[in-house]
Amino acid sequence: MPKVFLSVLIDTYNHERFIEEAVLSVLGQDFPASDREILVVDDGSTDRTPEILAKFLPDIRILRKPNGGQASAFNYAIPECRGEIISMLDGDDWWAKDKLRSIAPIFESQPDIGAVGHGYFMVDVDGKLQSTVVPKQTRRLHARTAEDAALFARHGGFFGTSKVAYRKKILDRILPIPERVIIEADEWMFTLVPCLTDVLALDLPLFYYRLHGGNMFLLSAPADGNLKRLYGSLACLTQNLPPKMRELGIPVAIDESLLAHLRLQTEQLRIQLEGGSRWEVLRLQRATNRFFVAKSPLFFRVFKQIALLLALALPAKQFLRLKSWYGASRLRRMRKWIGEPVHVSDVIERPFQQQ
Repeated sequence: MPKVFLSVLIDTYNHERFIEEAVLSVLGQDFPASDREILVVDDGSTDRTPEILAKFLPDIRILRKPNGGQASAFNYAIPECRGEIISMLDGDDWWAKDKLRSIAPIFESQPDIGAVGHGYFMVDVDGKLQSTVVPKQTRRLHARTAEDAALFARHGGFFGTSKVAYRKKILDRILPIPERVIIEADEWMFTLVPCLTDVLALDLPLFYYRLHGGNMFLLSAPADGNLKRLYGSLACLTQNLPPKMRELGIPVAIDESLLAHLRLQTEQLRIQLEGGSRWEVLRLQRATNRFFVAKSPLFFRVFKQIALLLALALPAKQFLRLKSWYGASRLRRMRKWIGEPVHVSDVIERPFQQQ
């Protein structure tokens, strides 16, 4: 079985608090250094990130460019990678020690697999474990039919930047990413790649996802300026993915299943920023509920009906801000008493219990 050579690609921008831990987690992998290279693309950092990275020379290769966003960083750095496999890491996250040892044999033994994603540990800004998120089972997936695209869409969260490795020859087919995608550029890749090749989602947590004020994990957290950047990126993806899919010969029938969640996110952000009618919000809430919820207990259904009445009673922006506040507050815990819905998902999230 031939060995693969891996390129580890770390993208960073003003991560002076976190970048050292990210690099050390790669250098500390239980994996031969002779079988991998480490590239760090610095997207024009203005803090101490360049100084910290310099300490790791010559064990890493630093690619420094003017600030342009995540898409421009990937477009610049991916062609510089020498590996057959490119494993990605955001500069504010870090990997479990067995990350590369877990994924490399899959690429070596299954040449028809074009990408491998996996679960993760969710941690706070100080690295304290909050929960573990994994697929219910290891799954081989693709998006070459509408039905299979719908199944993959439920697993897309396991193919974000720090959770995924790709065969470089697949990425070469889908580059460049539109450079107006300042953030969420990984969604361009994990949307298109399963249309072209099989991918694997592992039921293992192999990296640590850090929640902090500089990332976009919670739509309620970013300030309006960040919300505008996020909306601009998602709107660009929504606009540019369909024509790219046609260029690659991907059938139109795939779009609705594969892009449904992206379109819902984009529409919610548009209304949050620009406003909209109460009926638009009601339609959005119903569509979101259909996308995520398979069935729900009685008291939860009553709760959702009250929420829909609020959507009709309150101005659109005010309702969505209230919803975002609720999602980020402790009040959400009340769902334990009224009953949790069964989600249309193959995701397991286990909260960390302090001993």
